[in-house]
Amino acid sequence: MDIKKEVLAVIDDVLSLGGRGMGFELDTPLLGAVPELDSMAVVGLLNMLEERFDFIVEDDEIDGSTFATVGTLVAFVEAKLS
Repeated sequence: MDIKKEVLAVIDDVLSLGGRGMGFELDTPLLGAVPELDSMAVVGLLNMLEERFDFIVEDDEIDGSTFATVGTLVAFVEAKLS
């Protein structure tokens, strides 16, 4: 499974980026850089990641740094899956 590709697909879908998100790289900044990523979108993103990868995210597991870049979000998902 290509975790980065799956995470990008979730980002693109939840934020309705119309394919734009699929071009993001690991160093692409997210929070504060992608206008569509507001607090409600973060909740939607977490819910979709939980569904897609079949894990549960506890409130104390995440903070703003989780959504700093595509890479930090991918690393978070990889850690949840390991």
